[in-house]
This record gives sequence, C-alpha cells and structure tokens, in this order.
Amino acid sequence: MLSGTGSSGLYKAPLSKSLMVVLSTAAFILAVPFQQYQNYFVYDLKAIKQELEIWRMIFARIVYLDLKDVFCSCLLIYNFRIFERRYGSRKFASFLLGSWVLCAIMDLLLVEALHHTLDITVDVLPSGFLGPIFGLFVPFYCSIPSIQVTQILGRLSITNKTLVYIVGLQLLTSSTNIWILAFSGLLSGIMYQCNVLRVQQLLCVPKWVARCASFTLEPLLSSADPTHETPIGMGATLEIQRQQRAELLDQQIMLAQLNQNNRRHRGQGGLINWERLFPQMRNRFNANNRHDSGLNSPSPSAPVSEEQHFADMVPQLNGMKRLKCDNCWCQRCS
Repeated sequence: MLSGTGSSGLYKAPLSKSLMVVLSTAAFILAVPFQQYQNYFVYDLKAIKQELEIWRMIFARIVYLDLKDVFCSCLLIYNFRIFERRYGSRKFASFLLGSWVLCAIMDLLLVEALHHTLDITVDVLPSGFLGPIFGLFVPFYCSIPSIQVTQILGRLSITNKTLVYIVGLQLLTSSTNIWILAFSGLLSGIMYQCNVLRVQQLLCVPKWVARCASFTLEPLLSSADPTHETPIGMGATLEIQRQQRAELLDQQIMLAQLNQNNRRHRGQGGLINWERLFPQMRNRFNANNRHDSGLNSPSPSAPVSEEQHFADMVPQLNGMKRLKCDNCWCQRCS
C-alpha cells in the first residue's frame, strides 16, 4: 500500500470499492467502445453558461475521459479508504457529496475571477471526480500521522505519506487547467472539514438513503474478512511482502507507544506500579494483610520485587481476556 495503511484491502470500505469500480468502468467504456460519445462528458464551461447545458456539471464532473487520471484517482481512493473506516460510509459519502457540490460552485467562481482580474479565459476543464479527491488531502494531511520509513542520501526522509503526495502531484500535472480543480477541491475540503456555514448539516447523505444502500448495495460490495490473510513473511510477491513489512512496522510503532504508556505508570524504584493498574488486586492484598500477622507482612520500608507482584497476579492474568483496542488498525484487530 502507498500509505502503509495495512493489507486488509477494501474490508469495511464498500463506498471506496464502488467508486473505484464505477469510475474505472465508465472511463474504460468511453475510451474503447463508445468514443463517439465522449463529447457529451466534456466539462465545457462555455456550453454550460451560454447554452445552459447544466447536465454537464453533473456527468462531466464524475466520468473521466483520461485513463491516466482515473488510474491515479483509483490509487488515491484506495489509500483514502481509511477515512471510510474511521468515519463510516455515511459520513464519508457526506464528505464526498459536500466537497463535490462546493467544488462545482468554486470552479465557476475561480474561472470568472481569472477572466476579470488576469484576463485569462478558461473554457474547458478536465473531466472526472477530481474535486472531492483533492479535497480528501485535507483530512489526510491533518489526521494521518507521518511515520518515517527510510532516508535517501542521508537527508531526505521518506514517510508513509510521501508516495501518496507523489501520486497527487502526478495527477496535478496531468493537464494544464487541472490546478483550478485542485485549488477548488482543497478549498472545499477545508470548508467541509471546518464546517464553514454549517455545510456538514446542509450537505449530508440522509439516513434513509444510507440505510437503503446498506441493505441493497453493501452485501454486493462487501469484501472478505482480512483475518484469513497470508502471515507475515509468506507473501507470494514482492508487493505483498512489502505490505506485510509495512504492517509489521505499524505494529512495532503501536507497541512502542504502549511501552511509553507503561513507563508513565511505573512506581518508585523503576518498578511497575501494579496497584495502580489493578486496583481490585490492591484491595485483595490489603484485606489479606489485615488478617495476617506482622511477621509475614513485608517491612514498609523494604520494596517489594517485581517478580513477587507478577507471581501474585498470575492467577488473575490467566483469567483475563485480551481487550481489543478501538483505535487499532492492525491486521489482527481490524
């Protein structure tokens, strides 16, 4: 994966899967068997304003006419599927809908501003679902942490987000006027993320639509449970092994964060404060100490060893079940 978001594929991301299938299929159909109908999907602003072909603002802003753009867009959608898992399909669809509507307004405003201020006339913009994809870079930049993977020449650091930005830059340089869509997409993403003018409440997918889609489309687009994936080190291709190494890196980072949290709960003398972690055991120990004699109880000044604490807690630890972390995106917990 480009961003190292794990190898669980499109599990729990039916909307991302449907977008990739629909966008790539429509672009392939117009590129190979039905090339004569491509003129109906051109994002022609002059035809929209003069001939009032409003339908172009809908179809031309969804269907791609360039296969390179749809390839880069599908790669970005696949990496942005983590937001559908975080927010849920309905909230993720609301973000795409809100940014898509805002981009349609900002495209026209930016073109008019260029015409009146810099005397630059733009009649045709690139077609495709480009505005919301550029808008997804806003939550990607704000909420996804950067993890250094390697370094080039000892100075230039490569993170888990670098290749995603490279794909976005490739998409940005695919045509001349696509920077207008990129700029309007980033602005719409910022507006929706910050809830400017309460756009999150105005431009959202209704609950009944999400409920109907979950009953009809989700069974067809749902992916298999990733618990049956290939273990670490048994990948059949180099790409799968690279994905598994990225997964292992994420797990090591989470373990390092867990060790930091454990060090914060250490008691005096460098020993783990087990009583703070397990207060119910502290109450049991205090009750036992009240019934025991003073000879059997340890001296208050003498520290109790960590091995003694662990030996006392073994029966309790054996009966405990492992809790699943709600924010964990590893292969075992997702």
